[in-house]
Amino acid sequence: MSNALPPIVDHRTWRDALGELRVREKAVTRELDAIAAQRRRLPMVELPDYTLIGAGGPIRLVDVFDGRSQLIVYHHMWSDGADWQCGGCTGFTSQFTRLEFLNNYDARFVIVTNGPIEEALAYKQKVGNQMEWYSSSESPFGTDVDAPPGGGFAVNVFLRDGDTVYRTWHTTGRGTEQLSHAFALIDILPWGRQEEWLDSPEGWPSRPTYSGWLDSPDIARAYGPKDNA
Repeated sequence: MSNALPPIVDHRTWRDALGELRVREKAVTRELDAIAAQRRRLPMVELPDYTLIGAGGPIRLVDVFDGRSQLIVYHHMWSDGADWQCGGCTGFTSQFTRLEFLNNYDARFVIVTNGPIEEALAYKQKVGNQMEWYSSSESPFGTDVDAPPGGGFAVNVFLRDGDTVYRTWHTTGRGTEQLSHAFALIDILPWGRQEEWLDSPEGWPSRPTYSGWLDSPDIARAYGPKDNA
């Protein structure tokens, strides 16, 4: 445990400092609202009629929507035959255990990986993932939406109009952080993420980037079958 502590002040001084920070926090909130408004005005591009593979076999992309109009896809990094897949992807997607609220927004959130569906479904069970998984291993879908085999992770959003699917939004890297409650919670802690790239006070806990993240075996022990423990 670190001995690093913020300065100790009286309540009025603390209130004043919090007030200064709150001005910036509110400005960020308004900017995020403006960004979301611009996102709602993005154009879109029509996609071909892709076929993915689900637990039940081949399935058209339009049917992955399961009758809904909007679809969020997390593209999970994948290495064929590996015992453990990307720890970042495994940990990130383990957060999403209750997605029913999306039904009220005519939307669905699923995972697509370039790996074989049999391996993907076995890994899903191994790490206790609660999302629906699909494979694009026999389709150019992943490559066409900036998540190619051997590439990184990504998030894509799609809109369905009848049997036609359109691509509306994409991000990768730190752009996915807005979808995560983990980073939001860690960032309000006094010591924050405790990673070496951060602008932190002198003496604050610091360690190599990503070293505090749970890895895939950790996720499996926490959420997977009991024999993983």
